[in-house]
Amino acid sequence: MPTLKELGYDVQFSQWTGLFVPAGTPAPVIGKLREAARAAVQDPQFKAALAKVETPIQYLDQPQFRAFWDADARKLASVVQKIGKVD
Repeated sequence: MPTLKELGYDVQFSQWTGLFVPAGTPAPVIGKLREAARAAVQDPQFKAALAKVETPIQYLDQPQFRAFWDADARKLASVVQKIGKVD
């Protein structure tokens, strides 16, 4: 069976995960969550476990993640506009 690319469709699939907190979460709590997330991503055992299932990982702190989020939202909006109404 041909791939989508072989059929002429320029597609890319990716999946990402982010950590979100409610508005108004105290800064010290956000700081602890950031530290914990960063430590988890840098943990050698965690990295090795993800490498076994061929899952790349990287840590983006809030400003970088926001830029990524905004760019991804623009891409998705563009796709939805191209295909028209989605029910």
